[in-house]
Amino acid sequence: MKTIGVLLSGCGVADGSEIHEAVLSLLAIRENGFKAMCFAPNEPQHHVTNHVTDQAMDESRNMMVEAARIARGDIRDLATVHAADFDGLVIPGGFGAATNLTDWAFSGPDGKILPEVSRIINETVLAGKPIAALCMGPTVVALALKESGMNAELSVGSTAEGSPYDIAAISEGMNVAGQTAVMKTIREIAIDADKKIISAPCYMMDADILDVRKNISQAIKALTDFL
Repeated sequence: MKTIGVLLSGCGVADGSEIHEAVLSLLAIRENGFKAMCFAPNEPQHHVTNHVTDQAMDESRNMMVEAARIARGDIRDLATVHAADFDGLVIPGGFGAATNLTDWAFSGPDGKILPEVSRIINETVLAGKPIAALCMGPTVVALALKESGMNAELSVGSTAEGSPYDIAAISEGMNVAGQTAVMKTIREIAIDADKKIISAPCYMMDADILDVRKNISQAIKALTDFL
C-alpha cells in the first residue's frame, strides 16, 4: 500500500494545524486506498493560543508533541523523514503554517521557512512526487520553492467570494515569492501539472465543514491520480 506523508505544525487552528483539515485529509487518504504517515518538526511552536478566548497563553508547546494528538501518537520527527519514505505529501493549513513552519504571518513573502520544512518540500518536488497544500499550506510551498528557485501555480482562494482573510494580499505575496497565484473557490482546486502540486482553499474561504470535506476530497483524489 502506498503512503501519503502528512506534514503537521501542531494541533489547533489558531496556533498549529487546522484539526478539521488534518483529520479530513487522513480520512480522504484512507478512502482512496492509501495509508498516511504523519510527521512534524520537533521544535517549539511560535506561541500557544487559548482557543476559547483566542488570547495568547504564557506557555510553550512542541509542534511534534501537539501534532501527536491528531496522529493518535503515531508521529515522526520531520528531521528523520525523507521524500523516499512516502509517495505523496499533504500540508494541512491552520495558523501553524504561517507562524510555526514559516513566519509568513509576520514577514509575508520575505519571511523564513524552517530548513527541514523547505528540505522535505523540495525533496518531494524534485523526486516528482505530488503535493497537496491546503488552506495556508500553499504559502509554505511558496517559500520553499522560492529558496530553490522553482515556480508553481498556487492558490489560497478567490477574491470572487467571501473570505475571512485578505486573499488578494496573500496571493500577491505568493507572486512576490516567485510563484504564480491563481484564484479558486471553495468548490475548486488548482493543479500545477508540471510540478504535481495541488492547492485547495478550504477554510481560507467562508466555508463549513461539509464544503471543506468536499474540497479536501477533490485535492486528495487529484494527488492520488498522479500515483
